[in-house]
Amino acid sequence: MLDIQPPLMLFVLALFLTLLVLLNNMLFQPLVKFMDDRDHSIAKDLEAAKGLSGNSDELNAKADEIISNAKNEAAGIRQKAIDDEKTLAASRIETRQNELETEYNKFVEKLNSDKENLKNSLLSQMPLFKESLKAKFSKL
Repeated sequence: MLDIQPPLMLFVLALFLTLLVLLNNMLFQPLVKFMDDRDHSIAKDLEAAKGLSGNSDELNAKADEIISNAKNEAAGIRQKAIDDEKTLAASRIETRQNELETEYNKFVEKLNSDKENLKNSLLSQMPLFKESLKAKFSKL
């Protein structure tokens, strides 16, 4: 039935070992070397990325600081401009109030002089009014 043939078994064993050595040299060792190189490259890239990440954190902190300083400076400039405009507006208001006060005083003086002139003219014409009243009462 089944015959065991030792030379054939030895030949298959030698062929298997030869194939194992050839595959090891031609396939497995280059594949393992490639995977080790890849792992090493990935580790190196991760380390470089961490370094860049740390560097970007510093740059982000500097950028935030610069932005904060710029906002503070802009707020200071804005506040200074507002204060300057308030001062300018206050001086304009004060100037205009003084002008209006002067005009008002002139108007009051003119009104008083007109009042005095009217009073004097009425007093000067008082005898005529008395005469006209007497004439009207006498007709009644």
